[in-house]
Amino acid sequence: MANFNFNRLYLVNPCKLDDDCYARAKHAFKIIDDAEIFPSFKEAVDDLDYLVATSSIDYKKDKKHLRNPVFLDSFAEKIFEINGKIGLVFGREDYGLYNEEIAECDIMLRIPTSESYLSLNLSHAVSLVLYSLFINKDFKPKLRRNIGKTEKEKLFGFFSELLDEIDYPEHKKDKTQVMFKRVMGRAMPSKWEYHTLMGVLSKTLNKIENNSKQKKK
Repeated sequence: MANFNFNRLYLVNPCKLDDDCYARAKHAFKIIDDAEIFPSFKEAVDDLDYLVATSSIDYKKDKKHLRNPVFLDSFAEKIFEINGKIGLVFGREDYGLYNEEIAECDIMLRIPTSESYLSLNLSHAVSLVLYSLFINKDFKPKLRRNIGKTEKEKLFGFFSELLDEIDYPEHKKDKTQVMFKRVMGRAMPSKWEYHTLMGVLSKTLNKIENNSKQKKK
């Protein structure tokens, strides 16, 4: 929770929060100190506006609505459109949430896993969900500023010049330029990466041009 900027922990009938618990929490012990403890699920969720159940068991037929899931990737993108207090509900380590607890929730979330082993360890499931939310809310928008059309045109122009300078075979040039464009398309370079790459290409072209001039002399 601390890793991904979550700090409100609700616990329903937990085991004793002893020294071992604090030792495992390391520097995130304040989350344990501030945890709110409830005797029942109903009381725990009473002040929450939107509830998200988590489970690895879903229904394959649309007609059975209780366990029709949304999947983590789309959930993490759309959940921030919801106003109010959102509760992520994780079940017991051994057998998860009861059907009646899932029924109290607005949606059921599932993390896609292999059909040969559906269930995740509870701590791993929590980490994956919180990581996905963190990336979409707090980190992803700041992660990178991708290059636009003007930068791409300059980059491809430099690459084309480089092919000319090294006497790249004419019959291969078009395909190689398309290949470079596809590589950059998949890479989606950031502004910083673009300027670094342009610097390398610029120095390479200058060096080739200087070497050519010296040979002519």
